Amino acid sequence: MRVFSASLATETNTFGPMPTGLSSFKDRGHFPAGKHPDAMTLFSGPLWAARMRGADRGWQLFEGMVAGAQPSGTTTRHAYETLRDELLDDLRAVLPVDMVLLGLHGAMVADGYDDCEGDLLARVRQIVGPKVVIGAELDPHNHLTPEMVANSDLMISFKEYPHTDVLERGLELVDICAAMVEGKVKPTAAVVDCDMIVTVHTSREPALGFVKRMQSLEGKDGVLSVSLTHGFSWGDVPEMGTKVLVYTDGDQAKADALARQLADEVIAMRDGLTVNYPSIDASLDEALAFDGGPVVLSDGADNPGGGAASDSTFILRRMVERGIANAALGPLWDPIAVRIAFDAGVGAKLAMRIGGKISPLSGDPLDVECTVKALKHDLVMTGLAGTPTPMGDCALIETNGIQIVLITLRNQAMGTDLFTQLGCDLAAKKIIVVKSSQHFYASYSKVAKHVIYAGAPGAVTLDLNTLPYKKARLPKWPIGVAA
Repeated sequence: MRVFSASLATETNTFGPMPTGLSSFKDRGHFPAGKHPDAMTLFSGPLWAARMRGADRGWQLFEGMVAGAQPSGTTTRHAYETLRDELLDDLRAVLPVDMVLLGLHGAMVADGYDDCEGDLLARVRQIVGPKVVIGAELDPHNHLTPEMVANSDLMISFKEYPHTDVLERGLELVDICAAMVEGKVKPTAAVVDCDMIVTVHTSREPALGFVKRMQSLEGKDGVLSVSLTHGFSWGDVPEMGTKVLVYTDGDQAKADALARQLADEVIAMRDGLTVNYPSIDASLDEALAFDGGPVVLSDGADNPGGGAASDSTFILRRMVERGIANAALGPLWDPIAVRIAFDAGVGAKLAMRIGGKISPLSGDPLDVECTVKALKHDLVMTGLAGTPTPMGDCALIETNGIQIVLITLRNQAMGTDLFTQLGCDLAAKKIIVVKSSQHFYASYSKVAKHVIYAGAPGAVTLDLNTLPYKKARLPKWPIGVAA
């Protein structure tokens, strides 16, 4: 069997303050054909799964470009078309193939392209023809479009949020696609729109049980795969929203009925999925009142994984103003401050201006007297599903009893080793503030005694009714729906 794999992925915050250009992909990871490292990256699950399965089955593997960018604002037309065409050229160079496996996100938006994945899949289909099997692994925070479904044979989303199941879903994709090539199954798709957009924390009920229910259905009675598209609220495109995707083995009526049934279950539990976001001061009050620690505060509105700059100062400023110490915060994206810290050296005491640089949604810069506690070149954090996540040169500074991790490559807090590699003892802290919406949970829940999702301002605002949507079909619960 001749198998081609490649990846092109980013999540686009169309309200974000910074465009996503080619440099964004090079910062996070751009590997030309055949140059993917010997370690799985976040959106190379299908490639890695194909390596695993192909080694046992004697497949001929052809690995095309793998490229991923940290979520940010709208992708430039030049960046998307350049990378798309590189991937397509890689595919043309190895024809004929029996199977195409793609690592995508599903919420990539570029200038002139509301549906990058639909465009890419259509072009792949045009190249390989109707008989070649095309499969894609998606992030659940995708915009599931009719074009994506029509131009692929199978799409499987990560089921977990945090996304800890990248490899497992990649293996499922590869196995079902291989069975299709061998004529053993014929996936038939059904999609139901839930007419809402929700946050789905699979680390807690009711989503925890729903994931188990989806998995209990797969592989039985002709059901091949079930995916829940959470949707991505900060992408202003027509297909934004929560949806259910079901594949059965050639049974359209069964797929339609099951997708409708599961969508109704998701709709019924939407209130239980809703996350409470207390204000900054209320969050700090709750953390201080909690008996013991550490207490982790999620600053999701400044999550770089959702397209924010990760340089906001709103929570940090209130901690300083209130005299809250014995705390840690990070990662704060400030390459200029990192350079100053490296120039000053470990142990240096100096005045520094940090954060608040990109937009009004970052708040004002904070002027502090600080001590440089630690420096590390090219720090690599443990990311989702164990994938290495480069943070660039990093500095740990301390001001007013708060230790702050400053970074040069914009990424959210996922592994606790973001702090511990710099000598920050998280277990000894009362409060840990992380720039992350939920991906922090897999690692930080192991040290946290309590977790709070703080309602701070930011580019990934948690009040969706304040966003100036123009293209999304509304109302869509809870957007535009009376309380």
